[in-house]
Amino acid sequence: MSTATSASQQQDPGGHQRGTNFGWSLGMVLRRWHEYVEVALQELPHSSRGYHILAVVVHEDVPTQSALATRLVIDRSVMTYLIDDLEAAGLIERRRDPRDRRARRIVATELGRQALAAAEERVAHAEDQVLRGLPEEQRGLFRDSVERAAEHIVAATPETDPCLAVATVFPQPEVSPGL
Repeated sequence: MSTATSASQQQDPGGHQRGTNFGWSLGMVLRRWHEYVEVALQELPHSSRGYHILAVVVHEDVPTQSALATRLVIDRSVMTYLIDDLEAAGLIERRRDPRDRRARRIVATELGRQALAAAEERVAHAEDQVLRGLPEEQRGLFRDSVERAAEHIVAATPETDPCLAVATVFPQPEVSPGL
């Protein structure tokens, strides 16, 4: 066995062996991302969940509420409550689908588009803070790699709710009834 350390298992600044704890690394990045992004999105209904819904409604052609729930892997009954709150805030609206009167299309309002644009700037800043340990040229590569890995996971297991997965890892603190 060689005494030389391979390039993939160099020691990090804290003296730990790199390449030996991928899960811990992902957990640390996700935890910090969650902390920063939830603060950045606190004014949106349902914070990051509301942001993801609004982003899909604005940037993708997801025709119905049902299709939106499928795309974001959110239970349809939960999606109804999320959409209700985003609609009450004036960020989206439900419109009858002209091709299927039983279906409702989810459409961003002008206020919703403006709110998303501002939120995207705050999220980009938060993500830059999370990734500040990487040289700037590696940040895009990291984002692209993680996105490809996530798309592969969703394609293989489409029933996985990413929001529920994050909530399971980072449960909300319990609030005392008197607070």
